[in-house]
Amino acid sequence: MNTIKNAGYRLLSTVGILAVLLISACDTDFLNTEPLDSISSEATWADGPLSEAFIYNVYSFLGYGGFEEQMLASITDEAMFTHAGRNINTFTEGTESPANTGWMSPTYRWDVMYLAIRQANIALQELPNSTFEDDELRERLMGEAHFLRAYYYHQLARFYGGVPLIKTPYGLDEDYTIARSSWEETVNFIVEDLDKAATMLEGKPETPGRTSRLAALALKSRILLYAASDMHDAASFSAKSATIAGYSDINLLAYTGGDRTARWTAARNAAKAALDEGTGYKMGLAEPVPAEQGMQNYVSLSMGGGSSVGDAAAAVELILQRTATPLYTQESNWPLGPIHFGINNGPNGYHNWAGNTPIQQLVDDYEMMDGSSFDWNDEDMASAPFENRDPRFYATVMYDGAGWKPRPADVVGIEPYNEIQTGYYDDGNGGTINGVDTRESPVENWNGSRTHYYVRKFIDPDPALKDNQSNAQVVPWPFIRYTEVVLNYVEASLELGEEEEARNWLNQIRYRVGMPAITESGSELMERYRNERRIEMAYEEHRYHDARRWLIAAETQGDVVQVINIRADLRPGKQPHVPYKYDPTVYEYTYEVAENTENENRRWDDKMYFRAITRDEVSRNPLLVQNPGF
Repeated sequence: MNTIKNAGYRLLSTVGILAVLLISACDTDFLNTEPLDSISSEATWADGPLSEAFIYNVYSFLGYGGFEEQMLASITDEAMFTHAGRNINTFTEGTESPANTGWMSPTYRWDVMYLAIRQANIALQELPNSTFEDDELRERLMGEAHFLRAYYYHQLARFYGGVPLIKTPYGLDEDYTIARSSWEETVNFIVEDLDKAATMLEGKPETPGRTSRLAALALKSRILLYAASDMHDAASFSAKSATIAGYSDINLLAYTGGDRTARWTAARNAAKAALDEGTGYKMGLAEPVPAEQGMQNYVSLSMGGGSSVGDAAAAVELILQRTATPLYTQESNWPLGPIHFGINNGPNGYHNWAGNTPIQQLVDDYEMMDGSSFDWNDEDMASAPFENRDPRFYATVMYDGAGWKPRPADVVGIEPYNEIQTGYYDDGNGGTINGVDTRESPVENWNGSRTHYYVRKFIDPDPALKDNQSNAQVVPWPFIRYTEVVLNYVEASLELGEEEEARNWLNQIRYRVGMPAITESGSELMERYRNERRIEMAYEEHRYHDARRWLIAAETQGDVVQVINIRADLRPGKQPHVPYKYDPTVYEYTYEVAENTENENRRWDDKMYFRAITRDEVSRNPLLVQNPGF
């Protein structure tokens, strides 16, 4: 906990420097000896803009959101991180320990979250006594601080379980040892903060990148959905896992009593309250749109209205986002600088780095256009696996033969057709042409995809923007979007037996992207819902938590990574294209699913339901109880 204290004081100096920039300071009195690199606490809370600047600093702990080089998707069955040895394997291979933790994003790391919570606590302590005159601003800042504290606690809760609940900023000489609160106490505290935030933010301005009343209602729906799930019911969780059953402090992870129906009801009601207050993008359709329109709708959703080639109206979907505002300006170096998503993840044939590439398990879960499941045992499907799929597939995944942007000048001579090349092609002379986007590419052979796919979602498709320029796109990261709340409502409704209501909302999501209605009931309906959530929310940091709270992670995240190998052989009597281009009339394509263990050899251990509390943190606070299996 001392790291929290010390880092907190350093950050106060940082926000002081920022605050100075907000003042039009031209003090000609050389006898004024007040330090110019910091602002006193009294001055901060006596001035509205300075108080607002302090809250901006609390926002900064949201970081890049999910737009980090190593995405949460790559420790799920959505993606694999291309560049081995970056400490992801420590987690995915089940070798994480308190002394050797795998990669952790600062957006949920224990010490960073408590630093963020400390900053929120300072604001909540000081704002009620602040002396600036704008009462509406004061209440808004209070509401934002309550929301942000709740958000950071919810991050800790969903990665660690119940955590120490610190409600005020510690002083220098206070006792920092504090025990973990139960799961129930942690959830209740988060909900209490969100209720306060919703009240204080009612009627306040809504600014992209800042929280709102709707965001508080939506986050409440998320935490209550988690709370009602199997993972947080002690009996259900223990029945699934010997590791959990043998853990003596199960109350830190789950409810040990109470009424599950009441918990599902609370989750449903919270989601409905948010749905009633918000507006989704193109919801309420009575039938599916055409497939091409469905793809464009999903592209617009993924762009959050931020691309010139998408529908700007899709911005209505975003409830809380990381965006190009003064908080998160793309051009400045504060707090984080530009987003590098395109260069981090785009194809190496465009001089990008192929970071978090889709794996075959995700691709296979995209339905056919008629709503049926994809099946490799079906010869027609197996011979053309990228045809006639859910339109969201084409908006999310780059695959062999898919169209994309103009190539860089030095690549046009090799591949002038602007098509993704992740296969190996007959050159007509007994040799093979290596696809320009493979790891054997003639352009760059060290950073190609190992899975032979690339992620398209969140990369701006505007052909005028080059992905390998770090400041090329301003696509927002969706911390919370309206469709998540719809899905939360659907799940809670299903758990309560309200199937017609659940199908109605679920089909609105599907109609928007051109997919047919779901008509199943019972367990089949639940499975269709779970797959719909997987596809709709791919790469948005939900799968990691969903697989755990549904207690299916052993089957999904413990599976060996599967990839696709693609070969194109000339058909009899045909001449090869020079340069090569995708053409099923000239080439016969074969697709082989294979396991890839050269980069990481995934395995599941039940300790992986939660992250380890580091040895350093336990050493600082001996009252901390470690998570099971560690």
